[in-house]
Amino acid sequence: MNFARKINKNSEINSDKGALACIYENGDCDKMSLYKSIKEKAWEANMQLPASGLVVHTFGNVSAFEEKHSCFAIKPSGVPYNILKPEDMIIVDLEGKIVSGKLRPSSDTKTHCVLYKNFPGINGICHTHSTYAVAWAQAMQPIPILGTTHADHLATDVPCTEVMTDQSIRGDYEEETGKQILQAFNKLSYNEVEMVLVAGHGPFTWGASAEKAVYNSIVLEELAKMAILTLQVSPGSTRLKEALIKKHYDRKHGSNAYYGQK
Repeated sequence: MNFARKINKNSEINSDKGALACIYENGDCDKMSLYKSIKEKAWEANMQLPASGLVVHTFGNVSAFEEKHSCFAIKPSGVPYNILKPEDMIIVDLEGKIVSGKLRPSSDTKTHCVLYKNFPGINGICHTHSTYAVAWAQAMQPIPILGTTHADHLATDVPCTEVMTDQSIRGDYEEETGKQILQAFNKLSYNEVEMVLVAGHGPFTWGASAEKAVYNSIVLEELAKMAILTLQVSPGSTRLKEALIKKHYDRKHGSNAYYGQK
């Protein structure tokens, strides 16, 4: 399915100054305020990764998207979390060009670009190398829906992409990774399934905010762990019956949902 985010044509890059020039009928936007805000959001989300046990060393990255100006803040490449500061976050446009920041952005930046361009409405992306999710990705298998905890969050298996071709690997690898994810969602709703495994690589999640993207990564890791343990206890375990899947998904996400508080 071709979703494609509508890019704001009023937002353009001032390449001479390396800054995002956002021009609107009501006048120039406050670039510094914009940068500070999305850098802080990205930094806060990134700091949740080591706190939640999803990453070690410099693994992983989170980005925070700013819809109006078509740019996002992302973790700089290879910087340890214990020295990471909000001002270290890098702001890039949807072509991956740096518009604010002195450091090199995450090596996965172009994958984020592809997803933001094609999944309108998402405002945060998280990528980790969390142990159990990576185990499924390395096995190149979707995570089967075996129980109601899984069904509380999505009504299908967690999808896994196809293995990338040699030609794609030799090309723009990070952009091709994004395309692999898009292909996996040809028949799936990215709004209903906010997570994916990239075969041989690891998990990507997204959401309405950077915080929600991290939340989805935490959930994904737990689902991956539960599935592995279930199959260890009972290798012949099968998919949860459809009536239970529907009940648990609908009570939390359906039109008559009653989970949680109003």
